[in-house]
Amino acid sequence: MARNNLKIGIVCYPTFGGSGVIATELGSALANNGHEVHFITSSQPVKLNVFEKNIFFHEVVLNPYPLFQHQPFEVALTSKIVEVVKYEKLDLLHVHYAIPHASAAYLAKQILNEQGIKIPYITTLHGTDITLVGKEPEFEPTISFAINQSDIVTSVSESLKKDTYNHFNVSKEIQVVPNFVCVSKFNNKESDCKKAVFAPEGERILMHISNFRKVKRIQDIIKIHARVNKEIATRLILIGDGPERSSMERLAREQNVEDSTYFLGKIKETEKALCSADVYLMTSETESFGVSALEAMAAGVPVISSNTGGIPEVNEHGKTGFLSDVGDVDDMAKNLLNLLKDEALYNQISLNAFQKAKRFNISNILPLYERLYKDLLLKL
Repeated sequence: MARNNLKIGIVCYPTFGGSGVIATELGSALANNGHEVHFITSSQPVKLNVFEKNIFFHEVVLNPYPLFQHQPFEVALTSKIVEVVKYEKLDLLHVHYAIPHASAAYLAKQILNEQGIKIPYITTLHGTDITLVGKEPEFEPTISFAINQSDIVTSVSESLKKDTYNHFNVSKEIQVVPNFVCVSKFNNKESDCKKAVFAPEGERILMHISNFRKVKRIQDIIKIHARVNKEIATRLILIGDGPERSSMERLAREQNVEDSTYFLGKIKETEKALCSADVYLMTSETESFGVSALEAMAAGVPVISSNTGGIPEVNEHGKTGFLSDVGDVDDMAKNLLNLLKDEALYNQISLNAFQKAKRFNISNILPLYERLYKDLLLKL
């Protein structure tokens, strides 16, 4: 029998990546709705406020053992899940990312079943667990098994759902529950923004936020900035960090835009940055959804993006921004120039972007997850 207020375990990566951010904000929203939420992760998620009511954090600790070259995280995670479910009397688990979270949840479920404790789990697929990591042949059997053994499977976009069926031996029904945004967080007053710090002469600010991996194609963003800056004064703000940062700093120097390009590193509150942006750039080679683009739209910022993966489900060509083929820097630069040169077009696109973002507001998505939780428990 499902109760109104549930005890939910959330397993996620605690990093700045989209899946970790979404999982954290989902947990916070569930806690605000009266559910008791227990995060089970290797460290405290970067956006988690443990002082919120109904929020609990359980760290997966890896104790060094000389036999292992690499510490067995999945074993430690499984044991921690078993412990938290047993002693906190959780009703269900919601795991974000297929490996190792879904496979650990499956093993924990079997261990607990031997002790007379039934714990169902929902797996949410976010992207690179399917589109990048999952394409490695050695991972396919484990990922397919973990997905098929999940009690419920969701994906964040229709595109990711299709990719999962194409690349894995999955027979389980996958339900699409899109990512979301807390629109109210992005309604910053202009006086709260720091635009003049980067654009003292009224230059137009271009922005990108990511983990600086090759798949993000940040080199395209820098090249777009270099081309557009020759006609319209622009400033490029790059937020985040990762393996590509050093090479992108070199590229900015090679493109002669180092003085107008700012690398700000990681920040927790993206809303404080996006209120300064005029246009958001997302040039990814693959993207299951595009959370940062949705956040930009919630701030009324038009999006110039590639047309890959789930991005077109968020950014509508000619309505909320413009789409181009992956790597087509010329077309992206042309679209950006047209947008910046036409004030009426810019204002309309900005308004459309905000209106589209409201459709993904957390108040519309949270009930979808709550319904899945309660339907699942009714079947036990």
